[in-house]
Amino acid sequence: MGWIYVMLAACFEVLGVIGLSLYSSKHTIRHFILFVGGFFMSFLFLYFSFQYLQLSIAYAVWVGLGTFFGVLASIVLFNESKHPLRLISLLLIILGVVGLKYYG
Repeated sequence: MGWIYVMLAACFEVLGVIGLSLYSSKHTIRHFILFVGGFFMSFLFLYFSFQYLQLSIAYAVWVGLGTFFGVLASIVLFNESKHPLRLISLLLIILGVVGLKYYG
């Protein structure tokens, strides 16, 4: 169950970051709700995950997945760079998170 909570927390974190980016460029109530609601739900699910997983593992996976999906969302939604070294760096983040889980 802890892994489901961490995955949900990471998904909501990405929604919060997208909302923050949108809200910074255009102040609408929809963007604000996406921003605040995304981060609120993210922290809530992260909190629930701590009942099942160690802090060091849950937090590392949350940050790693949030970063990974945040960058992918930025590439798709905001037309950010798709440079090969950037994509390799994303792969290294995932490998680092997997390593922390495996050896944690």
